[in-house]
Amino acid sequence: MDTPVSPLGPDVLERDDLRRALDEHDFAAAFALIKKWAGLSQNKIATACDLTPGKISNIISGRHHVTSITVIRRIADGLGIPGTLLGLAPRSWENHSRHPPAPTEERPPSEEVPWRPDATVGLADDLTRSDLVINRRAATRALSAAAVTGTALLDALDGWLQPASAEDKPRHRGRLGERDLNALEATARAFRTWDHQYGGGLRRKAILGQLSEVAAALEEHQRAPIERRLYGVMAQLAGSAATMAWDAGQQRRAQDYYRVALRAAHAAGDTHFGANVLAGMARQMLYVNHPQDALELVRLAQDGVRTSAGPRLRAMLHTREAWAYAAMGRHAAFHRATRHAEAPCRPPPESKSPTGSTTSTPPNLPA
Repeated sequence: MDTPVSPLGPDVLERDDLRRALDEHDFAAAFALIKKWAGLSQNKIATACDLTPGKISNIISGRHHVTSITVIRRIADGLGIPGTLLGLAPRSWENHSRHPPAPTEERPPSEEVPWRPDATVGLADDLTRSDLVINRRAATRALSAAAVTGTALLDALDGWLQPASAEDKPRHRGRLGERDLNALEATARAFRTWDHQYGGGLRRKAILGQLSEVAAALEEHQRAPIERRLYGVMAQLAGSAATMAWDAGQQRRAQDYYRVALRAAHAAGDTHFGANVLAGMARQMLYVNHPQDALELVRLAQDGVRTSAGPRLRAMLHTREAWAYAAMGRHAAFHRATRHAEAPCRPPPESKSPTGSTTSTPPNLPA
């Protein structure tokens, strides 16, 4: 069935109960109210939001909770809901009309955007815009949003092991030069130092603003070497934003930025930084008591750098692997992974350190 151009009328959007449900991201109540007052069936809501009818049914019944910023953005655009009602930045179509036009391009059928560089830029832009205008109530929701775990987390990362897909849209030519890139890279390193020293707060807003500027620069077609380095800057900034969100207790939002960092590293061809991002995600899973997911993330990182990792990176990944085994009570596997972690960094016998200690996390990379 065709998606209506304006599925919700102004009288529906002005209802206090619907506005309250949207503000609280209570999509079970919101979809039920839309069914009742806008006369939309579950199939029509699913079509408009590019979700399956089964997913809409699970949301309405309370068996599934929407926390993905990508899906929330899709709901806003599909049903013509102004961004401010959902804690988002104003949507681009709001500058032209109250409701968006019918979709003119095919959107991804799943909850995850494709592993294309331009899609990564769009994801970063949406995240930073919504975070930079977030209000207190939306911040409270971000604190309560649980981290994604299990197959919903792991399946979305499969593209890490595949080559980046080609972009499919024309772009204006950019004018960023070598000097500009040097300054951006120095800024990203400085922000990483801020993260280690001070955590989140106002400094996180500065990082998000810089990340938004980098995303804007990547909307243009830069020279290939410049563009690759720009994606590297985006990966570092997103990694800093992720750890700062984690420090602030925003586990779900930290995952959003970790994914941007991983995708940006993928677009930059920097598999070593990407492996460190996955190690940071694994550490987060250990923190929320999901060691099996942590182990799978470490294995995904190891698969991506199996032929290129140096001894330090291999040792760090084996250390994270050992942490996961320890949390699972798998003692033999823990000792095996620990031996593997020690082996790549063990110095020659004549210069062996008396402590035999190793460093688990390279500097200036996601923890």
